[in-house]
Amino acid sequence: MSLRLGAIVDALGGTLEGGDGEVEILRIAPLESAGPGDLAFLNNPRYQPQLAASRAACVIVAPALRDAALARGACIVTPDPYVYFARVTQLWKRAHAPSGAGGVHPSAVVDDEAFVDPTATVGPLCVVERGAHVGAHTVLKSRVTVGERCRIGARCLVHPGVVIGADGFGFAPERGAWVKIEQLGAVRIGDDVEIGANTCIDRGALEDTVIEDGVKLDNLIQIAHNVRIGRNTAMAGCSGVAGSTTIGAHCTIGGAASILGHLELADHVHVSTNTVVTHSLKRPGHYTGVYPMDENAKWEKNAATLRNLHGLRERIKALEKQTEKDG
Repeated sequence: MSLRLGAIVDALGGTLEGGDGEVEILRIAPLESAGPGDLAFLNNPRYQPQLAASRAACVIVAPALRDAALARGACIVTPDPYVYFARVTQLWKRAHAPSGAGGVHPSAVVDDEAFVDPTATVGPLCVVERGAHVGAHTVLKSRVTVGERCRIGARCLVHPGVVIGADGFGFAPERGAWVKIEQLGAVRIGDDVEIGANTCIDRGALEDTVIEDGVKLDNLIQIAHNVRIGRNTAMAGCSGVAGSTTIGAHCTIGGAASILGHLELADHVHVSTNTVVTHSLKRPGHYTGVYPMDENAKWEKNAATLRNLHGLRERIKALEKQTEKDG
């Protein structure tokens, strides 16, 4: 199947220059490997040398690259080529979606007391437990589990193997053993949320674990009980958040980053990959911290020294200046 170039521009905007709207696009492809029937995009000027050599039928570019793109052929000019590319992939997916999508797969198990919106899709081997709620146009891929009383909003996409509403990790120590704390809350997920494969979101101990509108979670993420994640925050794979931590809106959490429990991250906080967040981050900004593992007592001493390193540096500089004056 294909899409006319003109139909793409009609649907998504942008300006088609140097090309024919009747050209059929057969594939969306990377700039360096695109062929005569393909649509490609260039977002980073660093890759401009690939533009002249590209065989793509058309290239999506920003206004600053319009002339360079026209020198090699047709282009769609738009203020943000990367966002335009994202919209094209959505348009392509809709145009090529199999007919008859939606509904509950025969192998899925949906409790009689659960609610699944008629427009939602529940894939093979999914389980939707008692009192759970799955919103309009939400898609549960295969083997998704939605626990008792958990709620998923509208237009969400939940990938294979996700578990929503398993018990949070709560135990009270008693004479060398553990007494389970029953997890009496649930999980509430807003609208337009995407959750990657095999990610786990635990139910709250007393109050609910909350994932707000527009959050994007990658594969293999652990969200512990009573965590709250603000709207439009995105977290990369293998990251994890311990219990009762609140993450603000519009944050990004890098892959394999760890956030300890009972902390608060402000809106617009960005945490680098592999960073361990050990204290609340009350101001927006970009935070990074990678430190070698060691025996805990040594690590604590070294960490304390590291925190004072800048002050020690300034003191040494002051002493050097004083020495020069005295000399």
